[in-house]
Amino acid sequence: MANFDVYFVRHGQTVLNKYHRIQGWIDSALTDKGVRDAQDAGQRLAQIPFTKAYTSDSLRAQRTAKYILAANSGTVKEATVEPAFREENFGYFEGNDDLQSWHMIGGPDGNDTFNAMITAYTIEGMKDRIAALDPYHDAEDNATYWARLQPGFDRLMAECSDGDKVLVASHGTTIRSIVSRFQPDINIAVSALNGSVTKLKVRGDDISVAYYNRVDDQLD
Repeated sequence: MANFDVYFVRHGQTVLNKYHRIQGWIDSALTDKGVRDAQDAGQRLAQIPFTKAYTSDSLRAQRTAKYILAANSGTVKEATVEPAFREENFGYFEGNDDLQSWHMIGGPDGNDTFNAMITAYTIEGMKDRIAALDPYHDAEDNATYWARLQPGFDRLMAECSDGDKVLVASHGTTIRSIVSRFQPDINIAVSALNGSVTKLKVRGDDISVAYYNRVDDQLD
């Protein structure tokens, strides 16, 4: 088994992020701030020479990956599109005002924010709760979500070699879900910021999270 590092970056701010709308499988363009988020991430990661790069199939993630790779000292200048790294499907709640939706989902229990609900129900329980409340039954529960994500994660693991530095441009809930699986002691009730970096260390069969949600310049 190979030893390598994976750098997950949340895409830059989008129009729907700006307006506090739930955004999973639906997509929207990066705002001017979102472009800066991606460019700033690229500068912070510039001296980590990527040998492989992946992005979800959402355009917001693909565009973020392009900005990061354009500034990178490695030889990889184009990311492989991997649909498995797409954001959670929120079903009926896609595009809705997030505060209203979270109030409807968690408010009866006194949990009015996504972060409060993660603390109360876990991120895995949140997926199941959203799916159960979706009248159209389109939202992914936790089992469906991981059945979709795991094969892509397995492909990445199989394609990497010793010493690889790997970029993955992805999404807030996807990054938090991965952190929860491999390092459950990390507090993921703190939102992953746009342009933030989360690093996984893969050492053979052992996968750990070196850091989560970093936006500073001291990245390794």
